[in-house]
Amino acid sequence: MKLSNQAVGALMMALQKSLMEQSDIVPVLQEMNFQVDPEDASQSVLVVTNPPVVSLEGVTLEDNEEHLTMEEN
Repeated sequence: MKLSNQAVGALMMALQKSLMEQSDIVPVLQEMNFQVDPEDASQSVLVVTNPPVVSLEGVTLEDNEEHLTMEEN
């Protein structure tokens, strides 16, 4: 059994979410529901039916500008 590109993306989003929120990734992974991709059932490819949602609330452009300014000096 393999992960589809969609499932790999969902796992990467879970990692990004936990990094941005500085939270544990385990609960996000435990909530994921996997199923065999109906379009590729012969190869047993898994998809995530409820991928995590990553919100950019609280992220400001100022944080990025400060980082860029520090690199330029």
